[in-house]
Amino acid sequence: MKGNTRVLAETFDWDRIRIFRTVAELGSMSAAAERLGGSVPTISRRITELEAALRTELLKRSTRGVDLTAAGQMLLRHANVMADIVSAAHNDVSDSDMPDTGPVHLVTGDGIGPYWLAPRLPDFQSAHPGIELTLTVSEASPDLLNNEADITIQFERPTRSELIGRRMGVVHYLCFATAPYLERHGHPATLMDFHGHRCLLHEGYINQSERWANGIYLARQLMSFALVTNSAAAMISLCLADGGIAILPSYIGAAYPQLVPLALPEVASIQFWMTYTERIRRLERGQAVIDWLKASLDPREALWFRETLIRPDAAGSGA
Repeated sequence: MKGNTRVLAETFDWDRIRIFRTVAELGSMSAAAERLGGSVPTISRRITELEAALRTELLKRSTRGVDLTAAGQMLLRHANVMADIVSAAHNDVSDSDMPDTGPVHLVTGDGIGPYWLAPRLPDFQSAHPGIELTLTVSEASPDLLNNEADITIQFERPTRSELIGRRMGVVHYLCFATAPYLERHGHPATLMDFHGHRCLLHEGYINQSERWANGIYLARQLMSFALVTNSAAAMISLCLADGGIAILPSYIGAAYPQLVPLALPEVASIQFWMTYTERIRRLERGQAVIDWLKASLDPREALWFRETLIRPDAAGSGA
């Protein structure tokens, strides 16, 4: 029996499965023919051949299109698994003879990507000119297993066993304002002094409230926010224009020395992670990006990401 199954697998026309999957997905022979670039009679004949080979009816034809039989639904599940395997095989094998060359898709939040990693990209590009790095800024975590990205730097610890997660460090959040703003409106000594101040908040912080302990809750209760935005650039621009007090990561103070960190405790400290798949780690270009990220975010050098807060006004020019 096993020998007969092996012979059948070796002689089976797998292209029929591809055609069947397209017909099942679109629910129409004519739509499948249009997508695949064939004719309706050819598509119909290939489905009939598949049904004959499997000795079962897969589709119910009607003037409205096609409907899957129970056997057709079962075959579609297997066909989808086969398509995933083919896609994974392509990803694993493609470009294997082109080391350190090709695309890598990195997703980060609105802070670390634009304000910490982007300024360090020229050195990476000089060292790896063949790597085409795509940097996407998003507060949502992409599905790495479905190829929505290759590597993420985000605040969520990976929970799926198929993913590799590395804890990178801690982001510390402080209140910043410009000296002219503080001269006009005063220096808050505690959160209770924020009444009457114009405060600026990133909406991503609200979505991360469970990671902020009581910091963001107290801030929301005691501060009157003049701006809530999904753009760190908008927050920083307004703050630089003497527009209010912004809650920002401590490393922003190194990038913008015009911003004065208020003499207050940190609002929050949140762990962040690098996550990737074994597939991307095995690719030389993937490992090159992973190594660059490790070096760029290493708390031994990048002191802003250490467990204990290093204040910008105490660290001088920073890391």
